[in-house]
Amino acid sequence: MEKDNEKKAEEQPQEESPNNASSLVEKIQQLGQTNVPQAPDSNIHVLSIIGQVEGHIQLPPQNKTTKYEHLLPQLIAIEQNPKIEGLIILLNTVGGDVEAGLALAEMIASMSKPTVSIVLGGGHSIGVPIAVASNYSYIVPTATMTIYPIRLTGLVIGVPQTFEYLEKMQDRVIQFVVSHSNIKEDKFKDLMFAKGNLTRDIGTNVVGTDAVEFGLIDEVGGVKEAMEKVTELINANKDGTEGVVQ
Repeated sequence: MEKDNEKKAEEQPQEESPNNASSLVEKIQQLGQTNVPQAPDSNIHVLSIIGQVEGHIQLPPQNKTTKYEHLLPQLIAIEQNPKIEGLIILLNTVGGDVEAGLALAEMIASMSKPTVSIVLGGGHSIGVPIAVASNYSYIVPTATMTIYPIRLTGLVIGVPQTFEYLEKMQDRVIQFVVSHSNIKEDKFKDLMFAKGNLTRDIGTNVVGTDAVEFGLIDEVGGVKEAMEKVTELINANKDGTEGVVQ
């Protein structure tokens, strides 16, 4: 009798717990699939900067944003974590807040661990300093980088001090990009203030291979090349030598 009861219990399908069911529904809603691939334990951390870089002002909810106050603690944690030996930054951004973008760029540039960036889709405006802040930078062939002067939004007081402040902020961006890439200052300014390239605006839209030719980005490549480069820099770091950065 006991054996028959055990057999019936085995034949009855186990009911799915409410927690598992809700988790499954959430995965379908968020990602459109039930099985989400999990990254294995790795000594390389991947950080994505997607959409618009949100700074001191909160953007509307329909905007796809990356909040810089979320990334700054992550960068500190990456720097302190002994298990993480290298960092890959994935960029597909339209730009955003200048000071927030420069803060991220300075944080990346000041890290002791090897960093490699990949521009996917676009690395526009303040995304340019973030892209060049790493030890080595890649851009996929179809990606673009729009280089144009910074501008102010909202109420602007029309006095000479406002334009001096804007010019100083512009110089901060230019000097950072020039000092962290192989592009010449005159060439970068020519691209920034070029006329006739952008509709109803000044500046230049630079495609993948052109960004490399100008010296803005180190090399055309994607995930494979970035993984190989960051591994190379990690090994060089372990040997006590600096990785060769072109």
